[in-house]
Amino acid sequence: MSQDILKQLAAHFGIVPTYQDLAGIEQPTSRETNLALLRANGLVLENDADIRNAARQVAAEAHERIVPEEIIIAPGEPVRLTLPGRPDWSVELENGERMQGRSDEDLTLPNLPSGLHTFSCGKGSKTQQARLICAPRKAPSLKSVSGIKHIWGINAALYGLSSDRKSGVGNFQMLSQAGEAFAHQGADFIGINPVHATGWHNREVISPYSPTHRGFLNSLHIAVSKVAPISGQTARMIALWDQEKGSIASSKMVDYALHHQNHEPILLALFDDFLKLADKQQTAQFEAFCAQGGVALRRFAEFEHLCGEQGRSKKSDRTNQPRPTSATNTTPITTSASTDHHLLFHAWLQWIAHQQLQQAQSDCLAAGMKLGLYLDLAVGARRDSAEAWGESQAIAEGVSIGAPPDHLSPGGQNWNLAALAPKKLAADNYRTFRNILQQTMRYCGVIRIDHVLGLNRSYWIPDDGSPGGYVKQNFDTLLALVRLEAQRSNTIVVGEDLGLVPSGFRKTMNRQNIYSYGVLQYEKNKQGHIKGASKLRKKSLVCFGTHDTPTLAGYLQSKDIAWWLKLGWVNSGQAEEMRAQRRDELVQILALAGKHCDDAAISFDLMQQTVYEILAASDTAMVSVQLDDIFATIEAQNLPGTIDEHPNWQRLYGCAIEQFKSDSRLAAMGQIMRRHGRGTPVPSENNI
Repeated sequence: MSQDILKQLAAHFGIVPTYQDLAGIEQPTSRETNLALLRANGLVLENDADIRNAARQVAAEAHERIVPEEIIIAPGEPVRLTLPGRPDWSVELENGERMQGRSDEDLTLPNLPSGLHTFSCGKGSKTQQARLICAPRKAPSLKSVSGIKHIWGINAALYGLSSDRKSGVGNFQMLSQAGEAFAHQGADFIGINPVHATGWHNREVISPYSPTHRGFLNSLHIAVSKVAPISGQTARMIALWDQEKGSIASSKMVDYALHHQNHEPILLALFDDFLKLADKQQTAQFEAFCAQGGVALRRFAEFEHLCGEQGRSKKSDRTNQPRPTSATNTTPITTSASTDHHLLFHAWLQWIAHQQLQQAQSDCLAAGMKLGLYLDLAVGARRDSAEAWGESQAIAEGVSIGAPPDHLSPGGQNWNLAALAPKKLAADNYRTFRNILQQTMRYCGVIRIDHVLGLNRSYWIPDDGSPGGYVKQNFDTLLALVRLEAQRSNTIVVGEDLGLVPSGFRKTMNRQNIYSYGVLQYEKNKQGHIKGASKLRKKSLVCFGTHDTPTLAGYLQSKDIAWWLKLGWVNSGQAEEMRAQRRDELVQILALAGKHCDDAAISFDLMQQTVYEILAASDTAMVSVQLDDIFATIEAQNLPGTIDEHPNWQRLYGCAIEQFKSDSRLAAMGQIMRRHGRGTPVPSENNI
């Protein structure tokens, strides 16, 4: 069989024929990879005849089409179509309204409102459809949302927050308290790790970037003391837990097992309190939440219940998913006596988490923040997840999302995350993607789309051992849907665009008001030197580091290089070269601020002030400061490419949230930002 036929079929399904690796070398996509990725898209390809038949079918469908499958327009723009044969036509708007007629060959549709609409044309059984994506040409800008051009904020790990009285996993009430303290120093947003659901029965996966469903929230972060109604017995359970937590408040790591042990019985007791003590208003609010959640909430609750009923192993793949019930109920969950108690419980958990995260956003805005919460949208859900199970019609089969070798992980990464298959996703009218966007944007002023390159292409790693390869997504369509949902929620969008970035990608994003994501330690010119303030991209959010990079203190001490050496990723000679390069980079950073150093050690205080003076003085729209850098934390929150080798996603901050507002280190950072026109003055004590 001609290789050309296979390549043509692969191209139709978005499989990229070659890509440039980290060294700039073209890597071809092998026959084995093409076959594996085509099968992941749902094709049955057992032999050459199957490949030829699939190619013929694709060609025939393309030949018969008289309208494109997708048409992207902006509100108020005319839609002009050429329709041979003057067929009947109709448009069904997103809200269910309908318009129709019979066309001349050249048809101009009436102006359409924002939304995802369906155009149909044809006669009798020969009807074709096209998706009409009507979205603004640009997403909301920082100026349009906040009224100002330059802001700053603080990023923190929510799980790492603790109080004088409480240790364990940080909760949504602590998020409110931290946000209020940061606002006191002039910060306009508080960024946190993803708070997607990780699974009620999950005990193995603690990474917030490996959720069970991105459309639902993590019940680990529910503040039990803020749940009502509450009985006297449950209140005593909480009081006893507070006493126990006080004895471990000096811990440096999150004890997830202990948190589960104490948190879950209290939530179960609070749910029983709700069933017995809730008034009519509370019951009505819960009913309304369930109705709005619809089938998606029911399916999520079913999955959570089945996980406990059927048990789970540690293997993270789709073969380990719960078996669906024989007759799935597609009606919303209600509080009627006929509703399964377990389903009601998982819906109730989501309602409580929804209320508390919504309240955190309100509290941050009330404290003076311009934007409030800055939430992270993970690149995907686990392969054995509620999302992969409930949205299986859009999921690629037999592959995982990952990344080829890059500067974050020289060995490449397999994230064990489910991939959205472009053709399947489109066939489902992008419902899965839109729901995920909506469920994150509803709570925040800024959303960061992790690995935004995945909107353009994603790296799929086949289960059969074939080499990985890139698959193109319907980039223009996904961007249009991001703009549409951002407009509806008035949310600023930041795209995390680190790694191997295709030419022109960032300009395309920026033109649509999707902000880039700059990390100073990677922002280098063609000569390999750290960029100065004037060279940083204006339409971006810039930080020194992320949860995946060394902290400022770790960078200064070459802690990341020490880990790479310890894990055998580099040898001693390579490590020494990397340390020498790091020393040069430190000198470059100081030189950017007109500072020089001798052979003596460079102090953390000097580097902290220099780095954040550079960022604050830049013309970049948003500056983000890691709480780890304010507190001089040495170890990173995560070391990419590791699971058990490095203590990922477990570090507690060494300062209780009650101390944040008066902490001199936070105040000093606020002063740096204000000197360069970012942030607001510290309020007087009379106004606190």
